[in-house]
Amino acid sequence: MTVPITPIRPDEVLPVPDAGFGALETEKGNLPLESVDVRASISALTAGVEVVQGFRNPHDVPLEATYVFPLPPRAAVTAFRMEADGHVVEGVLKERGQARADYTQALREGRRAAIAEEDRPDVFAIRVGNIVPGERVTVHLDLSQPLPYEDGAAEFRFPLVVAPRYIPGAPLDGAAAGAGVEPDTDAVPDASRITPPVLLPGFPSPVRLGLSATVDPAGLDITEIQSSLHDVDREGDTLTVRPGERLDRDFVLRFRYAESTSLTLTPDAEGEEGTFALTVLPPEVERRRTPRDVVLLLDRSGSMSGWKMVAARRAAARIVDTLTAGDRFAVISFDHVAEQPFPGLAEATDRTRYRAIEHLARLEARGGTEMLQPLETALALLADDGRDRVLVMVTDGQVGNEDQIIERVGARLTGDVRVHTVGIDQAVNAGFLGRLALLGGGRCELVESEDRLDAAMEHIHRRIGAPLVTDVTLHPEGLTVSDVTHVGSLFPGVPLTAHGRYRAASAQASISVRGHAAAPWSQTVTARETANPAVRSIWARAELRRLEDRYTIGEHTLEKRIVETSLAFGVLCRFTAFVAVDARVVGDGPPVHEVIQPVETPAGWETASSVHLTAAGGAMPMMAQASLGFSAPPPPPAAPGGPPPMPAPMSPPMPAPRSAPAPKPGSRLRRAFGAGGADRMMPHPGREQAPQTDLSGIVPLLQGELTRLARAKGRPDDERRRYLADLASRLRVAAQMVGGHHELTALASELEWAERADFDLARGWAKTEELLTRLAGGAPEPKPFWKR
Repeated sequence: MTVPITPIRPDEVLPVPDAGFGALETEKGNLPLESVDVRASISALTAGVEVVQGFRNPHDVPLEATYVFPLPPRAAVTAFRMEADGHVVEGVLKERGQARADYTQALREGRRAAIAEEDRPDVFAIRVGNIVPGERVTVHLDLSQPLPYEDGAAEFRFPLVVAPRYIPGAPLDGAAAGAGVEPDTDAVPDASRITPPVLLPGFPSPVRLGLSATVDPAGLDITEIQSSLHDVDREGDTLTVRPGERLDRDFVLRFRYAESTSLTLTPDAEGEEGTFALTVLPPEVERRRTPRDVVLLLDRSGSMSGWKMVAARRAAARIVDTLTAGDRFAVISFDHVAEQPFPGLAEATDRTRYRAIEHLARLEARGGTEMLQPLETALALLADDGRDRVLVMVTDGQVGNEDQIIERVGARLTGDVRVHTVGIDQAVNAGFLGRLALLGGGRCELVESEDRLDAAMEHIHRRIGAPLVTDVTLHPEGLTVSDVTHVGSLFPGVPLTAHGRYRAASAQASISVRGHAAAPWSQTVTARETANPAVRSIWARAELRRLEDRYTIGEHTLEKRIVETSLAFGVLCRFTAFVAVDARVVGDGPPVHEVIQPVETPAGWETASSVHLTAAGGAMPMMAQASLGFSAPPPPPAAPGGPPPMPAPMSPPMPAPRSAPAPKPGSRLRRAFGAGGADRMMPHPGREQAPQTDLSGIVPLLQGELTRLARAKGRPDDERRRYLADLASRLRVAAQMVGGHHELTALASELEWAERADFDLARGWAKTEELLTRLAGGAPEPKPFWKR
């Protein structure tokens, strides 16, 4: 069968004329990274990928090389190994602090070592230490990833560059957590770990890229393959990127084939347990139109310049055009300030829609990316629970304070506000945008070119309305399931997918999927057993991501569970790291020279120096050093007598990568992993907010919730579950108002999962009644708010 390969690459992203092979020559020698090879094996809706990075030491002294690079945000990294001087050293997955201790100790003893760490869902770092002069060292990463599928098409997207990110906040004192070009700040305490230097435009390509993908349809009928952004050749079932391509944009393959519905069971090597993967196509159900409140957030920061700003304006205007007279909407454009064409929510009349489009047409890229305040403003506008509430954000997502944003708005996204994100870039921050969409029960669209915009926006338009099927639950038959990934709702043209663990499966095992549309709906899927190990890894990565998001929002007791899950399933996360230590001694001590590999300027971006990516008070990148790939000079020495950093639980004290000045009295300890020994994910500054009132001040709120709870007691179970899930977000707000309340926070954390099939509704309802009754009746009658 002959399948055509259709290029959809934009004209402006052609190979640079002077692109070539080999390393970049500088006054101080070659850069350490010589090659990156990506080998993907795609089977149906799953991809297994091996990433091979080749390093060479061109100096006459031992070298430590650091490379900050992206991986797909839903990928599960399952193996790591190092090859040098004819020897292969397998990496071991350990708790992150312990892995760093082993790596540092090996370098001190003159042994060769490598460590792989995750800093964001899609940003990773590899350090290779004690590379002897003239030596080549190769590191291998194995990973598995699910492929998104909708409307008859699947997509394999592999990112190749970490784009510069806006870093807000005030610089922190003390040693930097990493060797990047931006200082750590109170909003992004590990900024120096995610900001590698950027090559100045005009340099020849310093890294040789090899990328191939073998496609196995696994019984499905492929009708077309599209390659976006890169030129490819085909030989049999393998597609290969042509020589000379650069690591400056995502590699994207899309292929269309017949739709499918399946339930696969992948047993573990031992015992009766395993992992299941479920895919269900949505039913053809006639929808009822509900009046909508829609808030459109548009990023107009400096990193959105060029085609991205044009595409963002078009995307926003199309969303405005879909609104009808029964809808209300608001448009908020933001960089370091937020602007609106009219205050609040307005009726979607012809006049207001014209004013909004006129405002959008005047927007140009400028300034920094202060995203938190506009997000909070948008959520405050979406307060009418009698309407269908939708938030759409159009951005490239290039911010460094993702955790701070998720922390501040995450609890408010667990109710009925659906959040759709449109990522416009050729190297988009997909991990962050995906987390927002997941928390908001919406959709994340990635748009890498203007050619792709039409199809992406069509998907968003179809999903701004109410979902086809809500309150979806899973009912297994012949097996017991647990730890199921978020199910959510069914939307037009989008199959429902779920992964989880199972045990004691019978020969006739199946899962019945049930929900509500115009009437109750269900569909039963029969299971079949497979031997695909990627299913287990993909579930584990999704479970770890869910736990990490809950940790970010405030559940710090989950740290131990996250580490245990990561180690049990052999999947890398932000609390663990792969470390490979060679038993042979190759030097007299730690490496003399440290180099961080510079990355390409993302395709379509202007000169890096013209894009403002640092908040007021932060330092701009040192472009001369960035272009050469050498670290900034170490900070000044500390004043004597300062207290040493406090080691985190479960992590032994760690030496800093360079001499670490003691923190000033009263300064906050940074959360950066391993900076001065603080290897733990510490809470962000700002979580410990000053109380707005005492317990008596929130008694009216709790009494109101208790009244609503009593009214909802006779409703159907699915409505009661949805009510408890909504209540969770409100209880978190009440706890914050009093400066933190353990019982309210704990109950909110439990109720967030009320819509899951394994949630004990009777127990959760009784527990909520008991706590609200006790707190609302146990305090004196407060004064009215207006008299305080």
